[in-house]
Amino acid sequence: MTTPSSNTQSNAQGSFGAMLQQARKTKQVSLEDAAAELFILKRHLQALENENFADLPQAAFARGFAINYAKFLGLDPVKIANSFDAAYPIDLKSRSTNNIESPLRPMGTLQRDTHNRIRFNPLLIIAVIGVIILAIFLFRMVSNASKENNEQPVTSSEDISALEQAQGAAIDTDANGVGASGSALNLGGDASMAPATLDVKLTDAAVVTITDATGSSLIAGSQNAGNYQLSGMPPFNVQIDNINNVSLMLNQEAVALDSYATGTQASFELAP
Repeated sequence: MTTPSSNTQSNAQGSFGAMLQQARKTKQVSLEDAAAELFILKRHLQALENENFADLPQAAFARGFAINYAKFLGLDPVKIANSFDAAYPIDLKSRSTNNIESPLRPMGTLQRDTHNRIRFNPLLIIAVIGVIILAIFLFRMVSNASKENNEQPVTSSEDISALEQAQGAAIDTDANGVGASGSALNLGGDASMAPATLDVKLTDAAVVTITDATGSSLIAGSQNAGNYQLSGMPPFNVQIDNINNVSLMLNQEAVALDSYATGTQASFELAP
C-alpha cells in the first residue's frame, strides 16, 4: 500500500500550493497561459502548486515566483509568501544559501530550460538594430535629397557628398553623442535595448534578487550592508524582501520602492 506524498498532504491541508492551484482553476486559467503571462516556466508554476521545492530554483527566486503568481491569481501575496516560507524545507534553504559564493555574482544565470530554446547574443541584436536604423536614415536622406533636386536646381558649389550628409544629419545629439530620444541618431530607437546601470544601497542586511532581460543574475540572495553597482540589459526583474533596508537608483534616478511594495516586500519589473 502506498502512502501519500508530503506535497499531497500539504495541499490537502490548504497550503499555499493548494491555494494557488484552486485559484487558477477558479479563474479558469491553464498553466500554459499563466506561464506565458508571467514569463515564468510552466514547470516552475507546476512545482509551486505541488510544493515540489526540489524542482524550483533558489529560494529567493522561487519565493518571488510564488508572490507574482499570487498577484496574478488575485490572492494575498503576503499570505502566500508567509506560507511559502513556512513550508520551504530547511535543508534546501541552507543549501541555497551555501551556493552563493559572494554577495554579488554579476555573471550568474537563472536556472532555466535549455531544450528547444534559441539563445540570442545581445550584442548581435544591438548590431542588427543599428544596421536597420542606419538603413532607414540613409533611405530618408536619399528621399529628401531627391525631393530637393526636383524642387530647385542645385549649383555645384552646394553639392555635398553622401558621407557629408550622413555626418550632418544626426539630430540633437548631446555631448555624449546620444540624442534626446535615447539613440545616437534620435530616430525612435528602443532605449530599453541599451545597457542600463543600477545602484543598490543597503543600510542593513536584506535579500535582494535582480536579473536582466538576458536572464543574467546581477545580484541574488542575502546581501550585507553596502553599495552595489550593477549593469545589464533592461527590463530588470527586481525582488526585495525588506525595502526599508534598500534604496535603488536606475541610471542615476531614484526608484520609489514604496510604489511597488506589498508590506515591506517588493517584486516588480523595472525599465528606463
